[in-house]
Amino acid sequence: MMFDSHVMMLLDHAVSLVNALTDGESRGRAYTAPRGAALTEAADAAVPHAGLTASLPRNIDAAQAERLARTARCMREVFQAVQDGRTDAAAAAVNGLLRDTRARPRLDRAEGEPWQLHFHGANDSFAQGVSASCATALALAVGGGLASRLGVCQADRCDRAYIDTSRNAARQFCSTACQNRTKAATFRARRSAAR
Repeated sequence: MMFDSHVMMLLDHAVSLVNALTDGESRGRAYTAPRGAALTEAADAAVPHAGLTASLPRNIDAAQAERLARTARCMREVFQAVQDGRTDAAAAAVNGLLRDTRARPRLDRAEGEPWQLHFHGANDSFAQGVSASCATALALAVGGGLASRLGVCQADRCDRAYIDTSRNAARQFCSTACQNRTKAATFRARRSAAR
């Protein structure tokens, strides 16, 4: 079983927000999330302009950017808890997100489009709607037996999140760059040990 395309898109939004708006490490380097005006730009860039977010008014100001950053920090807790095998903690964090975002399902339709399931209110702000939608997608993953598909990069000095869509659920890295870095380091270590 795998995520349907709707949930997958929302999980991609969650990963993008977590990786863009939370401090940590990325590909072997310290990563400091943007602040101030740069945070607003990063929040806007992290969520695609088309698709599921098209029904939300996209007027991201500083307050909405900070709202998305808070959501991203909470979502990071979910990814890390799953990675650490603490499913109860992941579920508690997801429940907190669902409560805080007031996520609720409803059918919505843009003119000329088919009905789509959304998880935000008709009058929610962009940040509120995206936060509620991402929280619901994480709830579907954790509560639907697919929590193990949420991951945190296992490369040295990288803690970026990812969704494992591989057939065998064996993904360990956020990117090919981190996978290659790890393989190269392992190769160098073996070569040094053989000398």
